Amino acid sequence: MKSLVVYSSKSGNTRKLAEAVYGYLSGDKEIAAVTDAPDPAGYNFVAVGFWLKAGQPDPDSQAFLAKLKEGQEVYLFASHGAAVGSAHAENAMKKAREIAARAHVRATFSCPGEVDAKTLETAAQESPQPAWLVCAPAAKGHPDANDLKMVVRMLEELDLP
Repeated sequence: MKSLVVYSSKSGNTRKLAEAVYGYLSGDKEIAAVTDAPDPAGYNFVAVGFWLKAGQPDPDSQAFLAKLKEGQEVYLFASHGAAVGSAHAENAMKKAREIAARAHVRATFSCPGEVDAKTLETAAQESPQPAWLVCAPAAKGHPDANDLKMVVRMLEELDLP
């Protein structure tokens, strides 16, 4: 099986998740930042990691998701300042699934990711403040060892060849 792990990471959080995913996969595999990613057409399995911007996957990730092919096996994962299971996080993953609708999304995973101080400061000055801002302090230190374990556990459950 030929696998590709693609990620977009503003602060390094999603890159950590991508590296864990890449480390788990066996066989012919590649990892690339979304801006350097090859055409996904030549891969049996594609894992796509992204951060959230305005409650959606970041723009570079959206462009990549739109390139996924009909029936292609896909795993979506994300990091964000919002709480797991929050409407903010759930809606962003829903948007990612919509963009990748031609592909076969096998699983999704999201977890908190520590938000840098400058982004927190900018968000605090917005009116209205973004919904995720109240949850951001709880994201400090994430993704942690358990988050990295869980992003891989989702892959284990897929029982990839």
